[in-house]
Amino acid sequence: MALPEENLDEVIASLIDLDSDGEEESLALDPTPVEKKHEFPVSLTERAARQIKRIRESEDLEDGLYLRVAVEGGGCSGLSYKLGFDIRTEDDSVVESQGFEIIVDPKHMLYLDGIVIDYPDGLDARGFTFDNPNASESCGCGTSFAV
Repeated sequence: MALPEENLDEVIASLIDLDSDGEEESLALDPTPVEKKHEFPVSLTERAARQIKRIRESEDLEDGLYLRVAVEGGGCSGLSYKLGFDIRTEDDSVVESQGFEIIVDPKHMLYLDGIVIDYPDGLDARGFTFDNPNASESCGCGTSFAV
C-alpha cells in the first residue's frame, strides 16, 4: 500500500532542527541560496544530454522551456527526483552542463548539489539515473533517496 505523498515543504520542515525551547532555528528557514559545495552542482553525462536533446526535439518544445531538476516528498526512501521542462522563474538557480541550461529551485540545491544525471541505454538498464553524493540511502530503482 502506497503512503500518501508529502509536500516538499513538509518534508523539509520535518528535517529542521529545533533549539532547546522547541522553536525552529532561523537558519534552517533562511531563504538565501545554499552555498554550493561542488564545482558542478548539477551535471549531465553525454548520454543524458543526448537523450534530453532527443526528447526536446521529438516533443517540439518551445525555446522558453528549461530543463528543471527538482526533488519532492515521496518514494520508497523519502524524497524523489523530478526531471522535466519548465519555465524559469526569477528565483531559480541556473547551471550549465553539456550545453543545457538547467534550472533548480535554490531550496532543492541542498539535496541536489553535486548530482550527476546519466542515461544508460543498455540491455540491463534504460532510463535516467541519478548519482547523488548527498543521499545517505536510495531505493533499489534509484528514483528516491534519503539524506
